[in-house]
Amino acid sequence: MSNWQESDEQKKEQSSAARDQVIRAALDQHWTASDANDFETEHLIYQEDAVLEYPQSGERFRGRRNIQNQRASQPSKKRFTVQRILGGGDLWVTEFILTYDGKPSYTVTIMEFLGDKVAHETQYFADPFAAPASRVQWREPMVT
Repeated sequence: MSNWQESDEQKKEQSSAARDQVIRAALDQHWTASDANDFETEHLIYQEDAVLEYPQSGERFRGRRNIQNQRASQPSKKRFTVQRILGGGDLWVTEFILTYDGKPSYTVTIMEFLGDKVAHETQYFADPFAAPASRVQWREPMVT
């Protein structure tokens, strides 16, 4: 490989890493705003024509304003506790605990980016459940 090819590859890697840092900062801002019920800041991460899907309820919301308005209309007191964020490039996954009026729901959101904005998001929700006694000898408790 020639020097100019190596240099071009290094530039692409640096550009990709810089983009990932921008997206990660946007995600941190998004989840902080979500927890604070700052609906304007929370939705800056979305493209104008973004799509949000909730497969468990069979709902799809098209457009940043529709996504924002449906979230702002929910009467429940919400809290967001991010467990981890993984991703790179166009695909990012956040695991978090979404607490509605004191009741936790373990949540995974998959965000697909175009540029530095979310084009498509899918959220999955799971309620906690008691662990069966049949597997007690193999487990260790998780702190949530």
